[in-house]
Amino acid sequence: MDYSLIAQRLGQQLRQRRLNRGLTQVALASLACLTRQKVIAIEKGDLSVGMMAYARVLAALDAELTVVHAVIPTLDAIHGVFD
Repeated sequence: MDYSLIAQRLGQQLRQRRLNRGLTQVALASLACLTRQKVIAIEKGDLSVGMMAYARVLAALDAELTVVHAVIPTLDAIHGVFD
């Protein structure tokens, strides 16, 4: 699996958790001792963001990182995408 896709998925999950907790990017940045721009980069899955920034955001969201087997969609699952 492409590592950029993994970073994008992680960013999407962190964004969704932030929204579920009712936090703005500014509020999360403050809790994580980061800039809003860094939070934006994390949520976009920017590959230049260091692990420490991800760890700060995870901690601020009372979350942790778990390694699971990557799921790649099958041809049947994406059949209708190109119709």
